[in-house]
Amino acid sequence: MSDEEHHFESKADAGASKTYPQQAGTIRKNGYIVTKNRPCKVVEVSTSKTGKHGHAKCHFVGIDIFTGKKLEDIVPSSHNCDVPHVNRTDYQLIDISEDGFVSLLTETGDTKDDLRLPTDENLLKQIKDGFAEGKDLVVTVMSAMGEEQICALKDIGPK
Repeated sequence: MSDEEHHFESKADAGASKTYPQQAGTIRKNGYIVTKNRPCKVVEVSTSKTGKHGHAKCHFVGIDIFTGKKLEDIVPSSHNCDVPHVNRTDYQLIDISEDGFVSLLTETGDTKDDLRLPTDENLLKQIKDGFAEGKDLVVTVMSAMGEEQICALKDIGPK
């Protein structure tokens, strides 16, 4: 054997996969699916009848949960699709930096400084206006497949 030391990168998700398989025929509207390597929320599902070659097909229309782009996919209903692990976490907003990053307070009392302000104009305006008024704001961060983005805002009253 060798005397070399082996160093492994530690991952916060304990090596958990970013997606899990689910049969295409069981995925419903408002569920999630990976289309063209992007996590999408399913807005429409239609299933065709079995044809000459034997597979019923599911036609999925999904909207990318981070970019808002519409993506479509057709999968045989008996085949497996990738479904992303989607998590929502609430953080209290501490600060907004000039370069477009936010400083958030986690439940453990640590700060999280690696998130940008959302690109959605309406949400961006609500966050900036609320912060300027000195309100206590809680933002909801959606994470899937290694990406994170602020997706909602709650006002918990004045400071």
